[in-house]
Amino acid sequence: MTTSIIPTLENLYDVTQQHQDNRSYCTLQWRRGKLLVKLPGQVKQPYLPSLNSKRSLIECLQHSPVSLVSIDPKLGEALLRFWADACEQAHKPIFLRIPAGNKLPKQPNQPLQRLIDWIAALMLLLLVSPVMLGLIILMQVYSPGSLFCREWHVGERGKLFRAIKFCSTTKHNITPLGRWMRKYSLDNLPQLFNVLRGDISLTESHSWTLEDAVQLNQLPEITASWEIEAQSNALQLDTQTL
Repeated sequence: MTTSIIPTLENLYDVTQQHQDNRSYCTLQWRRGKLLVKLPGQVKQPYLPSLNSKRSLIECLQHSPVSLVSIDPKLGEALLRFWADACEQAHKPIFLRIPAGNKLPKQPNQPLQRLIDWIAALMLLLLVSPVMLGLIILMQVYSPGSLFCREWHVGERGKLFRAIKFCSTTKHNITPLGRWMRKYSLDNLPQLFNVLRGDISLTESHSWTLEDAVQLNQLPEITASWEIEAQSNALQLDTQTL
């Protein structure tokens, strides 16, 4: 027997008609452990004000049978970050629904290629470690503050991951040292740790930022079959667990 951690909601609510321009609303549909987050559609949905709270959303995801989250990039960067942060803290993988025509960064699928990437990244880290140490010292002297920043990037099959970089800005301004590091791509050296983790490959080292993915994803969507089926069924929170 399944129970919902959200109280049963009696009134269904047409998001499209009442809040068409409010990007804080979205349609939730799920099937076989996959939660689809998309723009408000014609299907009436329960109104879930608790999901506007990140803490409530995290707890909801943690106690749900959802194995992964697929989110529509048309929801906008702010809402994507909101869901990505919540999924990260709930330990649920999150993927962007990218059209098939857009070429995503590739991650090596072959174990041998993955092993080669791991060994090469480890050797490169050993070689550039004096450079990275020198940069850390310079950053502490000329632009004290956070040494590393973790930005949302898009990897294989649209999976969101945190790319590790040297911080080249303070608040909203780029520092002279940061400008110099960007010129020679030295701020990207910590992404070798992402290669070790399997987020990206050395052969396909470039990955989209979340902002790039939202801007580039303007082609008509090619929706997976499970998503097409899900569109015919409203999310039933009184009988299923979110």
